[in-house]
Amino acid sequence: MIRVTAVAPESIGEELGLQVGTELLSVNGRELEDFLDWEFLTAEEQMLLHIRQPDGEEIEYDIERPLGEPLGVSLEPARIRRCANRCDFCFVDGLPDGLRDVLYIRDDDYRLSFRYGNFATLTNLKPKDTERIIEYRLSPLYVSVHATDPTVRRYLLRNPTAPEILPQLRMFAEHGIRFHTQIVMSPGVNDGAVLEQTLRELYEFGPEILGCSVVPVGLTEYSKHQLVREPTSDECRAAIDLVSARAAIALRERGIHWALGADELFLRAGVELPPPAIYDDFDQVENGVGSVRWLQRQIERGAGDLPVTPGRRVGVVTGTAMAPLMPMVLEPLARATGGAYELLPVINTLFGASVTTAGLLPGMAMQQALVARHDLDLALLPRESVNDDGLFMDGMRLELLAASVPMELRLSRDFVDALAEPSAA
Repeated sequence: MIRVTAVAPESIGEELGLQVGTELLSVNGRELEDFLDWEFLTAEEQMLLHIRQPDGEEIEYDIERPLGEPLGVSLEPARIRRCANRCDFCFVDGLPDGLRDVLYIRDDDYRLSFRYGNFATLTNLKPKDTERIIEYRLSPLYVSVHATDPTVRRYLLRNPTAPEILPQLRMFAEHGIRFHTQIVMSPGVNDGAVLEQTLRELYEFGPEILGCSVVPVGLTEYSKHQLVREPTSDECRAAIDLVSARAAIALRERGIHWALGADELFLRAGVELPPPAIYDDFDQVENGVGSVRWLQRQIERGAGDLPVTPGRRVGVVTGTAMAPLMPMVLEPLARATGGAYELLPVINTLFGASVTTAGLLPGMAMQQALVARHDLDLALLPRESVNDDGLFMDGMRLELLAASVPMELRLSRDFVDALAEPSAA
């Protein structure tokens, strides 16, 4: 059963009399569990929908509609599948006390992997979950492999019952499922020879594995530092060498680079980022893989259409990791618009200075950086730092931040999106 949270005006759902609180019980006799069932079972032109209205009345509708026309209802969020692992480098376990309860949920949900590209380990699948993945052909999935050696992987996950990953992926691949994979590299555990083995075995698995990224483990000041550490620059350079070697093989044999290093891996190594072509279709940009080159590409494509705003003073808020690389991104914007762009690297006061990702910046730290900047006309904030409810990681609301600083604020994913908007009156 799924509850309706909104009904679009003039939609089929409104014509049927569906309303907020309506319970969607089944489609063609199949009980509805979550949004996956709803989307796949209502994809046909004709269906039998069984519902229960908020007053308790149950109704069956025999629906015919043009193929592709949405029913126009929004659904309550699915209950998140919890993680069965206890990784030493788990970011949730590295959170300070006192944050919103939802931030302490350790999710490992194959449905969110399919829908949003969240990485899942596939260690908590029940037989019914496996059947659904195959029946609905949920592809591609984003899978945290970390190591193909079963013993090493179980150690990393702190889960002695974790299934062997290669046979598990093979079973799904035989049903047409494909995968984007990642390795979170923990030094002394799955780097070096283990990393080489994992990259090799994932590549030799076949084209069903679309690519593999290597991301250095990232810790907060509250993480389990007695159990895990971040890699040194030498260790990151060694990992880059292994990634590059595997990418060269993939390019020669398959015409794609396949093996990718996260931007953070290059930053920690002190090595220049590779050119944009290395990232193929930027399939893992949300994982911090090719973020800077993706931004450059977006700006190159869109800067010519931006309004010219001579003299506009724009502050660009970012984390400290990307600060050394951002000038190469902002210079084309300045040339195209005539504005003056100032980079504002902000230290993370919530998780500690070692957490340098822009998307994890707390609202309070941004407020401290902006509150006295009367010389700025506009400040661009990373869109990923705010959730759908307008909350930063520390619970500050975007509207509260906007009311407390002297310039206009805009959320931005690629700068072009925010700068294309007209200036505030």
